Formats: sequence, structure tokens, C-alpha cells
Amino acid sequence: MGKDVIIACDFSSAEATFNFLDKFTEEKPFVKIGMELYYAEGPSIVKEIKKRGHRIFLDLKLHDIPNTVKKAMSVLSSLDVDMTNLHAAGTVEMMKAAVEGLTKEDGTRPILIAVTQLTSTSEARMQNELLINASINDTIVKYAENAKAAGLDGVVCSPLEAGMVKEACGKEFMTVTPGVRFADGDVGDQVRVTTPEKAKEIGSDYIVVGRPITAAENPVEAYRRCVKEFVG
Repeated sequence: MGKDVIIACDFSSAEATFNFLDKFTEEKPFVKIGMELYYAEGPSIVKEIKKRGHRIFLDLKLHDIPNTVKKAMSVLSSLDVDMTNLHAAGTVEMMKAAVEGLTKEDGTRPILIAVTQLTSTSEARMQNELLINASINDTIVKYAENAKAAGLDGVVCSPLEAGMVKEACGKEFMTVTPGVRFADGDVGDQVRVTTPEKAKEIGSDYIVVGRPITAAENPVEAYRRCVKEFVG
């Protein structure tokens, strides 16, 4: 399993997205399509980006009753994305239903990962607002173990937790880590962040990088710097 950098294409329109992707004349980066872009443009944006030769992580974080998630995943599986996700908080039953819905008739399916806790959530917020009394690390590891038990491939977690997830779930269990910033960059609204280099050391399999690339003066150079620091 090779390491890779995923660019978060958090744009509000197809036009802005393609203006950005057109800058990449040599590489075909792995891209993440999140709620903003998907809700603005619908499935057609996925098909168009796929047609251009990019791998896609469809980041819609499904979280509903098992049957609804199963049916939604069944629809998403026809888009031929490479990776998609849901909230681990939806329980093992919901995650198992998701795997079932996502799996095509030939037995193949995209990589399916679960969100443990959002990288904008601090331990204090989790305990005070969500009334989860365990530590954030224990919660994340438990959610990861639930995801593994449900047959998922990995989790989304902050790079700071990637090592402990691997320890609990095995090194083949994937960690996809947002909250990555360059050492000389701004952390924005993320709470639990680290650098590409550090994420590599900790054991992240994929890093998801948004503004440090998309808002850079030269996005292609920023992407290459990220790949160099993370992949080597």
C-alpha cells in the first residue's frame, strides 16, 4: 500500500474546480470531493473528474440508519469512486450495512473508511458538548476497532492518532489523515494538526491537504512539496 497525497478540492463550483485542476499538466493528483462541491454540482462532477483520469475520494460522511446508508452507498458505488466514507459514530451495524451497499455484484468496492472524530473537535468539546467521557484517544481507537470489526478498510483520523490506530488495528488498517499543514503555514480552524513529514513518520497512509495547496500562490509547487515531504 503506497503512501499518497489527496488534495481537498473544497470549491463551490465545477468552474473553480477545473480552473484549479487545469494547472496540473504533468500529474493527476488524487482528489477529494466534499459536501460543498458535491451538493453544488451533483454526481456529474464526480464523473467528469474521473474521466480526466483522477482518483477520487468522495467525502460525504454518511451517518443515518443502516438501511438508508446501505441504499445510499449502493447509489454511490455506481460512480466508480476510489474511496468514500461514513461516520463511525453510526455504529457497527450501520458500517456493516454500508459495506454491503457499496459492494458491487462482482464483489469489488471502493475503499471505505470511517470518520472517528473530526479534526476540528478538541477533547474538551467532545467531553463537554458530546458527553463522551472517555479521552479523545481512547474514543478514536474504539471507533477504529468498531470500523475494523465491521469490515471497513480504515479510518479518517488526525495524524496525531494514526500511530495508535495502527497499534490497535494492525498496520494494514488504513489511516487517512486531514489536518496537515506545512511547518511554516497557518493552521486555520483545525485543532489537531501536523506536517506532511511528521505524518509520514507517524504512519499515515494518505494525507488530505486542502488550503496549503489550493490557496497557495503556486498550487502545483505546493503539491510537489507535499509529495516530496510525505512520500519521499
